[in-house]
Amino acid sequence: MPRNDKRHFYPKPDARGGEGLWLYGLHAVRAALANPVRKTKRIVLTSRAAEEIGPKLLGRVRQEIADGDTVSRLLPAGAVHQGVALQCEHLPGRDLDDVLDAPDAKRRIVVLLDQISDPQNTGAILRTAAAFGAAAVIVQDRHSPPESGTLAKAASGALDTVPYIHVVNIARTLEQLGDKGFWRIALAGDGETPLKDAIPAGDVALVLGSEGSGIRRLVRERCDAAAFVPIDHSIESLNVSNAAAVALYEMRRA
Repeated sequence: MPRNDKRHFYPKPDARGGEGLWLYGLHAVRAALANPVRKTKRIVLTSRAAEEIGPKLLGRVRQEIADGDTVSRLLPAGAVHQGVALQCEHLPGRDLDDVLDAPDAKRRIVVLLDQISDPQNTGAILRTAAAFGAAAVIVQDRHSPPESGTLAKAASGALDTVPYIHVVNIARTLEQLGDKGFWRIALAGDGETPLKDAIPAGDVALVLGSEGSGIRRLVRERCDAAAFVPIDHSIESLNVSNAAAVALYEMRRA
């Protein structure tokens, strides 16, 4: 596929079929309701949750007041829903070129996740990306979590504020980012340079790999530097979402 062919950016399908997506938790639902591009169907919530969310946001969706047990029955077992469940559509796909072409006076940072499949980790990284102003979180179409209630809950609203972009090939996307002037950093325990010394003045693409196998060879070869976060020798490594938080903080501080 040619590099300038935009068709390789698209959202993952919902594995549960046509009923749409159920989001839950106050932060995730508030963010979805505040997002003008999020198409909503109905919200089932307790009276207390309705007070927490407020009439302004609830005005854009059909409401059903219910007890907590009723909300629980709509969701996966063990979902911490805080008394609210929102049925909605998936977010429309975002094109990476369009995201990067948006005006931004500050350094652009994008985060690429190489085969990180845990929605809790991915959601936590989205939340951190929002906190530090990252332009996008990019994942490969295969071996990555789709948009889901679990992911949105872990992201605490960031799924509706940070573009979450699926691509066919992470290595090819890194090539495209390099063509756009991004300095590409692979974060790895065996990196050659401390992260603080690898951060340039311009735009940065930060690559994080799975905790089991790390960053794949072909992906790492597309990076300009391999950097590590110095940690005490008593601990072998950081959880990937914690490593992302440290790295993004360091980049914004720089």
